[in-house]
Amino acid sequence: MDAVLFDMDGLLVDTEGVWFEVETEVVTRLGGDWGPEHQEQLVGGSWDRTVAYMLELTQADVDPAIVGDWLIDGMESRLSRGVEPMPGALELLRGLGDQGVRTALVTSSLRIIADAVLKAVGREHFEVVVTADDVTCTKPHPEPYLTAAGLLSVDPERCVALEDSPNGVASATAAGCRVVAVPGLLPIAQAPGRVVMPSLLDVDVDFLRGLIR
Repeated sequence: MDAVLFDMDGLLVDTEGVWFEVETEVVTRLGGDWGPEHQEQLVGGSWDRTVAYMLELTQADVDPAIVGDWLIDGMESRLSRGVEPMPGALELLRGLGDQGVRTALVTSSLRIIADAVLKAVGREHFEVVVTADDVTCTKPHPEPYLTAAGLLSVDPERCVALEDSPNGVASATAAGCRVVAVPGLLPIAQAPGRVVMPSLLDVDVDFLRGLIR
């Protein structure tokens, strides 16, 4: 196993509830209503898709850049108060570090959001961080995972990606990675090259190495 590649929202940290609060505020500001059925449309998707969906839903005549700023301001404000790692995430990162396994963070969030999360989690856990600002195409396109593997100078087929969303799983699979899925808001089925686990508490370094072997 050359490296382990972590998704961020919903996999590394428990931010889906934070996103829901901020999205609700922004959509209310745009004159619309927001519910779980709307959030499910955006799980693991791109920043541009989120803004476009909100404007389409509300039919508000607001510059997309302004809507994006509202989202960033809301997320930064909440993340500055701290964010909870998902169960088992930090333990797994420490185990990988102890055994010298290289790691990367691969997220569809903007760099400014990732930086805020990493202040709480610890930037030192990741050799490489790939965000929406670093790629042309975000998940489910394979570019984010291919970019992370390229920056690490490793073969994606010898990497394990940890994901919680169908879009993220599709991205990692298309890049050639083995995938461990810990489903969040949306269900994910078992499939060749993919194992579905209930929690990162059930995942350790030996388990990940076994997926490559």
